[in-house]
Amino acid sequence: MPDQPVAAEPGTSTPRAADIRRWRRYLADEQLEAAVYRDLAERRTGEEREILLALADAEARHEQHWRRLLGDDVGRTLRGATRTRVLGFLARRFGSVFVLALAQRAEGRSPYDTDTDATAAMAADERIHEEVVRGLATRGRMRLSGTFRAAVFGANDGLVSNLALVIGISASGVPTHVVLLTGIAGLLAGALSMGAGEYVSVRSQRELLESSTPDPDARSAVADLDVDANELALVYRARGMSEADAEEHAREVLRTHDLALTADPAVHAQSDEHEAVGTGISAALSSFCFFASGAIIPVLPYLFGLSGLPALLIAALLVGLALLATGAIVGILSGASPLKRGLRQLAIGYGAAAVTYLLGLLFGTSGA
Repeated sequence: MPDQPVAAEPGTSTPRAADIRRWRRYLADEQLEAAVYRDLAERRTGEEREILLALADAEARHEQHWRRLLGDDVGRTLRGATRTRVLGFLARRFGSVFVLALAQRAEGRSPYDTDTDATAAMAADERIHEEVVRGLATRGRMRLSGTFRAAVFGANDGLVSNLALVIGISASGVPTHVVLLTGIAGLLAGALSMGAGEYVSVRSQRELLESSTPDPDARSAVADLDVDANELALVYRARGMSEADAEEHAREVLRTHDLALTADPAVHAQSDEHEAVGTGISAALSSFCFFASGAIIPVLPYLFGLSGLPALLIAALLVGLALLATGAIVGILSGASPLKRGLRQLAIGYGAAAVTYLLGLLFGTSGA
């Protein structure tokens, strides 16, 4: 079992060289993380800006801890971890939900839980910071979830389905121009099908949500309600309030004659669901365009005049790179490992392509 690092308070003992290097690295990371939050805050307003600035202040407190331990050994400022520098670069130029998702993962990798030179409060801070950033990132994920889901899955379906189609047809031994026409037909048919299906799906979901949204015209009935029977309380109980809360809220509504539908938490939740689902047109366009952008990649070698095994290998390579990219993007946004998500996408895509290639060999023109 490796020796645990021993804390060295200023003026009590001479820290080891390994301790100094580690403290300097922590110091650099804290400085970079504080800068990331300040850069993100510059692109925000209101509450989000205040939260990000408060996180930057917390990182500055951690920075002072390492400065106290280092004392005269602070030396020149190190560059910090590569991932933190990349995060800072993205924050300065984009400031998007992707950066917040990366910051969430960075907070979750804090080494302070196992380092005795870090205080328990600092370790607790880092865990709470992860939840704070998760909350901020969730707002962006909610805004992206409708169209982004259609875009990512559209691109992935285009990549996998058309690669499998092109490879399967090519393995059957048909001429190159037939493979090319088949790939283009698969692109158009798949893109149209995805767009239409996504539109129907999203419109149906929004219609279901709209049917559950309170009717604004119900306001006109408030003035004529029987105060003693107070059936308005049943409305709030049906929406999930307890009996006591529903009775109290209904009495307030009857007193003011203001139904205040928009103040109902259930209505706010339904509004958030509408935003998360997205619109049918935007989802359909995203699905169509991204399926087509994915499906064109396996066809590119044939469009440029290649044929046979070289075309197959280049198509598989291009699609593999694209699958890694889409998987990594999903991993970043979900707060998971980009590499693991990318490799998962790659394995699924190549698995489907391998099956169709074997079927093409089995039932190809030579076999027939």
